Amino acid sequence: MTTDEPGSRPPRQILVTGGTRGIGLNIALEFAEPGNTLFLNYAHDAARAGSAADRIRRAGATCHLVQADLGSAEGCRALARGVETAEYGKAAALDLVVHGAVDALAGPLLTLEDEALVQALMVNGLSLHRITRALLPQLQRGSSIVFVTSTGGKRVVPNYAAIGMGKALSECAMRYLAGELAPLGIRINAISPAVTDTDALRQVFGDQAERVVQQAADANPSGRGVEAADYTRLVRWLASPDAAFIQGQVIAVNGGSGLTA
Repeated sequence: MTTDEPGSRPPRQILVTGGTRGIGLNIALEFAEPGNTLFLNYAHDAARAGSAADRIRRAGATCHLVQADLGSAEGCRALARGVETAEYGKAAALDLVVHGAVDALAGPLLTLEDEALVQALMVNGLSLHRITRALLPQLQRGSSIVFVTSTGGKRVVPNYAAIGMGKALSECAMRYLAGELAPLGIRINAISPAVTDTDALRQVFGDQAERVVQQAADANPSGRGVEAADYTRLVRWLASPDAAFIQGQVIAVNGGSGLTA
C-alpha cells in the first residue's frame, strides 16, 4: 500500500456519508490532514456532527457538515446540493466518496413493520446508486467510491435482516455501477470490516454488543479484533492511483475470520 508522507499528498476533497460516527468517522479522520476538505453527511444528530467536525478541524483539515436523509431520492439529491452550496465557493470536484450511512433497524424480519423495513432498505440498499447518480457531475476521472458493507449481507445475523438485506442489494448495485463507471475512469469498491463496536452494532445487539465484539476477537485466527487502521488504510489505498485497476470488489478486512468451517 502507499506509504507516502502527508506533506507529499495532493489536496483532496472527500465526502463521507455517515461520517460523524463509528466507521465513517474513523475513515474521515484518516484523511483529516492539512490541505484536505472533508464533507461529513449526517441525518439528525447535529450536536454529534458538530463534535465530529471539530475533531476533523483540529487535525488540520477543512470540514463542512451536510445534513441530508439518504432514505429518499430527494434526500440523496439534497446531499449533492449540499456539497455544491455557495458556502463552499463552487461545486466540489470530489476525489473520494465513502458511503457508510446506515439505518440500523433491528429485529427479526417477520416482526419488522413494513414501513420501517422499507425505509431501512432505502438507506441500506438503494442509496448507494442514488448518491452515485446525484454526485456524478462532481466526480471525475480518477475519483473513487468506497461502500462500507458487512458480512451480514451474506450470512444470517440475528436481528440484522434490515441491514443485511440492504447491504446485499448495495453490493449487487455496486457491481453494476462498476461496469458503468469504469469507462469514465471512476472506481467503485466495497470494504467489509470484521465485527466492530459501532452504534449500529449496539442497536442490534443491545447490552450484548461488547460480548459479541470480544467473542469475534477471541475467535479470530489473527489473534485480535479489527482495528480502525485496518480498514482506514485500505480506503486510503483504494483511493490512490496504486489501486487504479481494482474495480467492483468487496474486500474483507477480517484477519482471516470465516476461512474455516
